[in-house]
Amino acid sequence: MADIIDRSRLSGLIPEPVTREIIQGAVTESAVLRMARRLPNMTSKTQTLNVLDALPTAYFVNGEATTGAPDSKASLKKTTNMAWDKKKIYAEEIAVIVPIPEAVLDDSDYDIWGEVRPRLQEAFGKVIDAAILYGTDKPTSWRAGLVPSAETAGTVVAATGDIFSDIMAEDGVIAKVEEGGYIPNGVMAAIQMRAKLRGLVDKNGQPIFKTDMQGDTRYALDGMSMYFPVNGAYDPEKSLAIVGDWSQLVYAIRQDMTFKIFDSGVVQDPTTGDILYNLMQNDMVALRAVMRLGWEVPNPINAYNADLDNAFPFAVYAAATGTISAVDVTPATPTVEKGSGQQFAASVTGTGGPYSTAVTWSVSGSSAVAGGTQISAAGYLAVDAAETNTSLTVTAKSKQDSSKTDTATVTVSGG
Repeated sequence: MADIIDRSRLSGLIPEPVTREIIQGAVTESAVLRMARRLPNMTSKTQTLNVLDALPTAYFVNGEATTGAPDSKASLKKTTNMAWDKKKIYAEEIAVIVPIPEAVLDDSDYDIWGEVRPRLQEAFGKVIDAAILYGTDKPTSWRAGLVPSAETAGTVVAATGDIFSDIMAEDGVIAKVEEGGYIPNGVMAAIQMRAKLRGLVDKNGQPIFKTDMQGDTRYALDGMSMYFPVNGAYDPEKSLAIVGDWSQLVYAIRQDMTFKIFDSGVVQDPTTGDILYNLMQNDMVALRAVMRLGWEVPNPINAYNADLDNAFPFAVYAAATGTISAVDVTPATPTVEKGSGQQFAASVTGTGGPYSTAVTWSVSGSSAVAGGTQISAAGYLAVDAAETNTSLTVTAKSKQDSSKTDTATVTVSGG
């Protein structure tokens, strides 16, 4: 058992204000906690959140509730119900061990906390972000991470060659959040997204995101500021960007930071089990700092998403690592009258990781189609009243894999 030097013997080494500074620094170093909403400190291991689960309904009152009147029942004020569900925040322990050479401690002029503080803060921030974003090494009591939860909710958009549409279009990553009844207010993104955005150009080759090479670039999407974590927790292979209503992610801290100093024992790699430091042999001491924290996404029902089963306030823009299997267009053989139109849908299936369901639509005939015959990006075919082709071919091509297509044969009717 390692010997422990208690705090009373190290009162000069561990000043109390430092604990508050490190906790605040850990929050600052954590990209997630910087954007999330902090609740009051927890007073126990669990904290219950009452989350609205059913909305009240208002009614118009018809006339006056006069006794004996034919419409008196319709004039009565109706009752309604509201319901709350319960979600719990579980405070779990997060520990960081910082080995310190004894020679450093012997140097009275050395600013030990100036050296240790940023390392503690960065370590706490990294492990917190990895657990909340991806569920990496998360405690069993914590909910699934943001990215796995978005996958479950179906709010993942796989990247195609059209970054602008992937993010801003009707079925883009921002729209995925809005479809759940939430207004996104922030974007967390991989640092690689900076170059992707700077390189965006329109059809004429003119830059969209940045117009010059001299001025500072303000990285924002649809008015939302972007934040690029650099603490090592953000994984671009799992998410290029996370868009969401960050006020819906809440966290609370259970206790102030506690410290223990060990002057003997070993420090092991938690993954491999290899011994990294033998404190006695290496003439070192190890400082272990512990804090307890919990988080949750309350995700209350709102008027927009009351009938949705999978509303989620976050959406993920991910690299397309999956493989497209097939594209299926419906309806397959419709008849469309000249001067009218037909809505088509394309179902894209795939395997593996995230894959893009986006397609490019086109229409053709045995001869050139009339000027007014065209199909929109959403798959709506309009047939010109002067169309001369008696048959048209509608094609949906996968944006991710152009070799995967499907067609529908349209019979054109009318004189």
